[in-house]
Amino acid sequence: MFMQIAIGAIGIGIVLMVGYLVIAQVAAALPITQPVNGTSEANNLTYAGVQNTKTTVFAGFALVAVGIIVLAAFGLINVFK
Repeated sequence: MFMQIAIGAIGIGIVLMVGYLVIAQVAAALPITQPVNGTSEANNLTYAGVQNTKTTVFAGFALVAVGIIVLAAFGLINVFK
């Protein structure tokens, strides 16, 4: 059971890493600059969307990390029972 959970967590981590790489490449390819007064609204919305997506991916990384830590702790508790 632990192995299945660990493989699932690793799979989710891989998906999140690929998602982050895609978002990073999109952000690098688009001429997105930080929002300043006088720039187009589309530029500002695109910048905000990319930043929000990065924040979501970072939150996913954190959830996977916490899940793996809890899984390891639970496994160690069961080993030393």
